[in-house]
Amino acid sequence: MRIILILLIALSFSCKAQTDTKLEPKLENIAWISGTWHGEAFGGKTEEIWSEPSAGSMMATFKLINDGKVTFYEIEIIREVENSLVLQLKHFGPDLKGWETKDETVDFPLIEITPNKVVFEGMAFEKINDNEMNIYVDIEENGTVETVKFNYIKQ
Repeated sequence: MRIILILLIALSFSCKAQTDTKLEPKLENIAWISGTWHGEAFGGKTEEIWSEPSAGSMMATFKLINDGKVTFYEIEIIREVENSLVLQLKHFGPDLKGWETKDETVDFPLIEITPNKVVFEGMAFEKINDNEMNIYVDIEENGTVETVKFNYIKQ
């Protein structure tokens, strides 16, 4: 019984160490994000499509649909910059008119990468399994920050 208990404790430390392992800031370490993802948020349906890494970047489109109509779009990239990664995005209304100015982007610098998580300042991707991920986005409104969870299923 004592041996079984010791083995279980050792296994739990091994599993925890695996999930806490820090990975290099390389796109190939976050390639699991690529694919077509569907979910629900903001009272509607969401769709996010991420490309495979190539030429030092990954790109994505996002769409929110409420009551059968597009509410807004996003174009997103994750790119390699100075031995790190940065996620940048721009928002567009349903008429494709930009929310940010022409030269402005919303930037999320990388904090860390583990085998199942990519954490940027203000946004995080969490791999649940090969077909499910959560994205957490910090949204500031009237001086208050709320973290919104997007649960996605790979199509």
